[in-house]
Amino acid sequence: MDFLLFLPETFLLFMALLFFCQSMWKSSADLNQGLALFLSALLVILSLVSLNASGDLFYKAYRVDLFSQTFKGLISLGLFLVVLLGRKIKSIEERLQPEFFMFLSLSTLGLMLMVSSVELLTIFIAMELSSYSIYVLIPIRNQPGGNQMEAAIKYIIFGAAATGVMLFGMSYIFGVSQSTYLVDILQKMPILIKEPIAVIGLLMVLCGFFFKLAVVPFHFWTPDIYQGAANETVSFVATMPKLAGLALLLRLVSLAGSGAVDLIQLAYSSIAHAGYVLLGVLAVNAAGFSAALFHITAYLLMNLACFLVICTISRQGENITISDLSGLYKRSPLLAFTLAVGAFALAGIPPTAGFTGKLYLFIAALDQGHLALVIIAAVNTAISIYYYLNIVRSAYGQDPNGSPAVTLSFSNRLLNFGLILAILLMGTLPAWFINLARTACKTLVS
Repeated sequence: MDFLLFLPETFLLFMALLFFCQSMWKSSADLNQGLALFLSALLVILSLVSLNASGDLFYKAYRVDLFSQTFKGLISLGLFLVVLLGRKIKSIEERLQPEFFMFLSLSTLGLMLMVSSVELLTIFIAMELSSYSIYVLIPIRNQPGGNQMEAAIKYIIFGAAATGVMLFGMSYIFGVSQSTYLVDILQKMPILIKEPIAVIGLLMVLCGFFFKLAVVPFHFWTPDIYQGAANETVSFVATMPKLAGLALLLRLVSLAGSGAVDLIQLAYSSIAHAGYVLLGVLAVNAAGFSAALFHITAYLLMNLACFLVICTISRQGENITISDLSGLYKRSPLLAFTLAVGAFALAGIPPTAGFTGKLYLFIAALDQGHLALVIIAAVNTAISIYYYLNIVRSAYGQDPNGSPAVTLSFSNRLLNFGLILAILLMGTLPAWFINLARTACKTLVS
């Protein structure tokens, strides 16, 4: 049915308007948070209802298929988990919470629009809707003397520069291809790649795009943002844009056809630093794409597991250091175990989803002959184990040093168990999800 094509996006717009109305009068924190939790849970249901919707909208600038709807389901699930782990928001003033949820909804709307966009201007508008909402979210933090304003200003300046570069690159691409539709541009890629102005335009677009994904060497803004923004905001910024970014990147590669080889050769030297998930993109087939989708889902879960611990321990919304995790196994055994599972998954240690996701990515890349990149990724994995295990060592190998015990609510315990179970099940019984991912990705490469 046609109304299903735009159902999650329409609901998110309604959700943002509702919180805009909430901001016009005084409302309690419990009401705002309860409303956000209910609406985000309803969004997950609506995303599942529209999972099999397919069609084109807005003069074929917006494509709805199983691939896009799968990512929209993951994005809506991520929003629900972010709202749930920040159930008792401590770092945001009560009077600003309606605005916080409004911009959170608008940023999520931008991400959902991005995964279905197949036209340059539509992609640009979707990306900027998400980015500008995050610009506003970052300084919303109740921390006198903190550096949230500095972080916000830096992000706006870097973001504006990246946007300008990306838009300039799009104008070059339009000039040589005479189209803003991805299917037209990418089918001409074997010819366009020989034109210097097209290569310059493509590189400029990729610079702006990789900035949004925090890909090396465009990642330098992340430490300041993570330190300055509220923990709940960071949990969103660190995970959700990467879902939409991966969806857009997979669609770009799939539409390129034979030009995908040229795209890969153009970016080959920098892919090793771009993240494990791009190993799946390099495969340019359903197996690689599904491995990338599997890993980014695991990444969402294991990051949110760690952020759940951080948000719970942070009593007044302050930043958490490794020393604050000392003796966590005595203060809260469940939180310590959640942190350990999340850290082990990020390090790629079996039997977690992080290990299985990297295994699928390595296999997909090896099948296409990218041995050198797999070796580099494996070495990086080995190095990262030290840093992740250092976090676990602080939680289990040190005394509390007078730090108080952490009391967990029923919903918090339930969320801990849910994330632990999901990470371990995806690691040990991945068949169901990888099959779903392959079915979704086959719509791109069939």
